Amino acid sequence: MTVRVLSLARIAAEAEGLRLRHSARRTAIRGVLGLIALAWVLGAVVFVHIAIWNWLEDSVGWTPLATAWTLAGIDAVIALVLCLVAVLLGPGKVEVEALAVRSRAVDGATRSLGTSALLIEAARVGTDLLRRRRN
Repeated sequence: MTVRVLSLARIAAEAEGLRLRHSARRTAIRGVLGLIALAWVLGAVVFVHIAIWNWLEDSVGWTPLATAWTLAGIDAVIALVLCLVAVLLGPGKVEVEALAVRSRAVDGATRSLGTSALLIEAARVGTDLLRRRRN
């Protein structure tokens, strides 16, 4: 039984390692998406703002205040979409399966330890009863 418990513990550790590696990969992808979003906001938007600002004032005839509010609204929508993409990026299939394997292995090890403890306790009680009968 001890070999089974150790085997299940090893399987649980390997599954947890796999899950953590894939979780770290997902976290890195989220970070990269965040950096891409930041670079886009700081770089390309500046040029788009200048072009739209000039177009709204010159061609459409908007005031500087109306132009500023419009551009701020567009920026907020773009930032919201990028944040939603980063938040909705959930765990992958491998992570979910590795977590399930780890859970099954830990449950099996716990049951084996529980069974072993019951058998040891039963053996102890049995030996105590035999000793009492002899005395």
